[in-house]
Amino acid sequence: MPIRFIEMHASSDPEQLNGEWLVLENTGPLPFNTRGCGITVSRKGSKKRSELGIMDPGFLLKPGEKMRLVTGNPGTKAHGEPPPEDELKNYFLFLPKVILGGGAGTLLTLTLRSLPVCRGEFAPDAPGGVAP
Repeated sequence: MPIRFIEMHASSDPEQLNGEWLVLENTGPLPFNTRGCGITVSRKGSKKRSELGIMDPGFLLKPGEKMRLVTGNPGTKAHGEPPPEDELKNYFLFLPKVILGGGAGTLLTLTLRSLPVCRGEFAPDAPGGVAP
């Protein structure tokens, strides 16, 4: 499936959950529905994974389209201001804590029914924060 993480942005303050986001892109010829997809987090070299939850209702990612997945809740002032919706729309994950707090080497996997759809490794020094 040609879905990929193209950006990972960590929050400078772990309390500001809306300052952390991921960008997914559909590079394929068909639309992709994220309903029922989950995100798992692990560390490079470790087999231990944490499931962050299931996207419901999810969203439809059309060919060539991108979506920003924001960690926090837009209605919670303590999570900070969400990124403005410019060319990218925001989809809020409503998570209780940051997911990129482990720093470089944090692995994220988008799954559908426990099968991997795409993976990305957080690399703060790489372009977009994603390791090549």
